[in-house]
Amino acid sequence: MPADATTPQTAAHLAVDIREFPWIRRLASDYAFAYDEVAPFFAGDPSTSTAWADTIARSRATERNPAALAQLLGAQQARRGAPAESRAAAARLADPATRVVITGQQAGLFGGPLFTLLKALTAMKLATEVERDHDVPVVPVFWIDAEDHDWPEVSGCTVLDATLAPHTVRLEDLPGAGERPIARLVLTDAIHAALDDLASTLPQTEFTPDLIDSLRRAYVPGRGMAEAFGVWLETVLGPHGLVVYDASDPASKPLAQRVFIDEIAAPGATAALAARAGQHLTERGYHAQVTPGDGAISLFHLDGSREGIKASGNEVTIGERHTTLTELAAEATTHPEQFSPNVLLRPLVQDAIFPTICYVAGPNELAYLGQLRGIYERFGIAMPLMYQRTTATLVDSATLRFLHKHALPLTALRPQDERVLNDLLESQLPPTVDTALTTAATIIGEQMEALARVVPQIDPTLAGTVNTTQGKLQHEMQTLHNKVIQAAKRKDDTLRRQFQHAQALTFPAGHPQEREIGFIWFLNRYGPALVPRLTEELPLGMGQHYVLSI
Repeated sequence: MPADATTPQTAAHLAVDIREFPWIRRLASDYAFAYDEVAPFFAGDPSTSTAWADTIARSRATERNPAALAQLLGAQQARRGAPAESRAAAARLADPATRVVITGQQAGLFGGPLFTLLKALTAMKLATEVERDHDVPVVPVFWIDAEDHDWPEVSGCTVLDATLAPHTVRLEDLPGAGERPIARLVLTDAIHAALDDLASTLPQTEFTPDLIDSLRRAYVPGRGMAEAFGVWLETVLGPHGLVVYDASDPASKPLAQRVFIDEIAAPGATAALAARAGQHLTERGYHAQVTPGDGAISLFHLDGSREGIKASGNEVTIGERHTTLTELAAEATTHPEQFSPNVLLRPLVQDAIFPTICYVAGPNELAYLGQLRGIYERFGIAMPLMYQRTTATLVDSATLRFLHKHALPLTALRPQDERVLNDLLESQLPPTVDTALTTAATIIGEQMEALARVVPQIDPTLAGTVNTTQGKLQHEMQTLHNKVIQAAKRKDDTLRRQFQHAQALTFPAGHPQEREIGFIWFLNRYGPALVPRLTEELPLGMGQHYVLSI
């Protein structure tokens, strides 16, 4: 199985320990480097072959309907016009022996940030390795989380313009945006303006015309926002065997029906288990990602909009509607398409439908997944392994050479100021200049201190004047030092440009590239070769962030 040893640094990539990043929580770092500390909250250590073998065996104990799943996936793919390779992969799921490595994300405009692509690629690479190492058929699946209604989260796509300045392409609000689930939002003619904005912002390359044409075929008025996302993801990754699944498909809900019914039968039980696990996490010094309220049923009701469900005794409240648990259970039996899992039950629904052996998660996504082990046991569903997706920053060879040459850590480029540049420029000063400045400052300091000792013997009231003069001289020396640095900046424009280029590429507006920049920008830059190159060159291994030159 994928080893988690640090990959050697080469001219093509640089490995960075994720613990160097301030946004990585302790749970994520311990999961990669000290699994025993978090073992009680998860199903097994994915860095060990034994855990994979055990999980494959356990996953077979959950009863599913592989024939119905394959048929459902085939129907979705037919509607989207999926490539033959992804259809063939989905058809393999009709075989009860086939297992799944799955990941997912919201239906972000034009495919969403780079990490969406990295999630999918990690799942695809893992599926290939598990199939080879454990002699079991494995299919990579991407779950479109389309029943969320967080419109601001999915309606924008940020790219870099020709000057490497970030620009967010924003889709005009669709009818029902912010109230209805994303899956129920239908593209209007406003998509043309967003596509035009994207086309005019992307730096023109030999790949731009075909890329924009492909996007225009995926994002057309009258098509659902989530469906367009699925079409686009299949365009990019379908030829490489990724199976895309739209979780909002009403036809899929009967496959998860028993989860809905079991949840309604014991209102609040799921929330209580998650709260208890969250308490255990905090007692160990971690954090609880989800703090469910009392009496909450971990489902939403879908009826145009998405409403939470609360129970008190046998009484149930859904928005302004009042019903009973008995009536709600009957509704889940006859109309499961009117229900959707919340964050606690979404993985359970996923693994009730798919023969999952591994879920590929963002590093900090592990926090809420660590609250679910008891919930999996309650529902009698085998909990899969969790694998941290590969995290990466994609740069040009000039940026990678710049980092190597100056031994700069990646995080040094994050602050949106020039402190690091100043230090770098100072290190480039001729030794004679640096020595002269340091010597002058030292001599002035020593002489002023000597003066401060003798002047009070003449007139004690002059002690303050000496200190003030010393402060002024120190200020003047610092001013002179800064002017020398500024002169060095003007003289060494090349170093300055290299620094600003690397900074803009790695941390646009101060944010990690993989979270900020849509993967569409990289496709425009590198063309169709991007996916096979990443598949070949991007290492698997938790705990490492890779700075990679394509």
